[in-house]
Amino acid sequence: MREIYFDNSSTTRPSEAVVEVMEKTLREDYGNPSSLHQKGVEAEHYIREARSVIAGILKADESEIIFTSGGTEANNLAVIGGALAGRRSGKRIVTTEMEHPAVAEPAAFLERLGFEIVRVPVDREGNLDLEFLGNAVTEDTLVVSTMFVNNEIGSVVPVEQAAKLVHEKNPKTLYHVDAIQAFGKYRMIPRDMGIDALSVSGHKLHGPKGTGFLYLNKHTHVLPVLYGGGQQGGMRSGTENVPGIAGLAVAAREAYTDFDAKIEQLYLLKEHLISGLTEMGGCVIHGQPGRTGAPHIVNAAFPGVGAEVLLHTLEDQGIYVSAGSACSTHKRSASPTLSAIHAPKEETTSSVRFSFCPENTMEEIDFTLDVLRKYLPMLRRYRAH
Repeated sequence: MREIYFDNSSTTRPSEAVVEVMEKTLREDYGNPSSLHQKGVEAEHYIREARSVIAGILKADESEIIFTSGGTEANNLAVIGGALAGRRSGKRIVTTEMEHPAVAEPAAFLERLGFEIVRVPVDREGNLDLEFLGNAVTEDTLVVSTMFVNNEIGSVVPVEQAAKLVHEKNPKTLYHVDAIQAFGKYRMIPRDMGIDALSVSGHKLHGPKGTGFLYLNKHTHVLPVLYGGGQQGGMRSGTENVPGIAGLAVAAREAYTDFDAKIEQLYLLKEHLISGLTEMGGCVIHGQPGRTGAPHIVNAAFPGVGAEVLLHTLEDQGIYVSAGSACSTHKRSASPTLSAIHAPKEETTSSVRFSFCPENTMEEIDFTLDVLRKYLPMLRRYRAH
């Protein structure tokens, strides 16, 4: 059976070049980068090269790149570390109602410690209320954390505009951006955009799982959340994951090679799917219209058909999609994003996410649309009975 993978926002297949460099570091250049002998020097070279590659993409200083175990750790370091570093100056943390659990849960943890959490609302399309955001920032606001791209519906936050609002109200506030769904899909220069900290995850861009980094502006102060041997300037202790870091660097370089052509391909796939779904009828598309939203995510509700039923029907035909965020797949609670945009229950229970990579094709979209045309009427009749 053919395999059509439309769940790239959950994870991506590592590229061949990523696998090759990881295999080399596992089999040959396996030294501890903190060791002083030649094997250690060889391992450290991969870390230095990776830091150079990523700093080059972001137009940042190499010292501003902190490697982590993934986007969740990077988000925790920015949000919790930023709050703890500034706790003598205030107690307010501002975030949004549609954040991924990797930001929402650190914020909830800080709330239990006595910090004040303000959550900025969004509208039906996932647009952030910028006026509310500006008013939420006060002289005692320590951290503002927003997504760049929403992981469920692909809505895009105008992060440069948000950064300007935040720093106009309080220049000392740390503005953190969860760019886990945006890195590799948008060009970004954090310093020029007013972003103090920015989180990235490797497995969202054809890199290995368990890898990521935090860009942290050298003038921004956060406290570490991991303590130990003092690696990475004491900001993230622990022996570095050399194979993962090497693979992450290759994936980042590949993501920004032939960048414009790749992004155009994603938009064309997205538009073709939405056009077919719209012609089919009985479908609600969530998120921002046209190319306002991210190029790689389509969230569609099929009222009258349960999301998990549709997911497994597509899976039976070799098509892989997700029902909501991968990080909440096994939870029965409502999607935080669909709740934040006030989607009615008939939509929240019937929404699936299609997410693409440049390897996907128009023919795969056509096949998926044919499958939906064939099975949706039967699934709706079954549900009606």
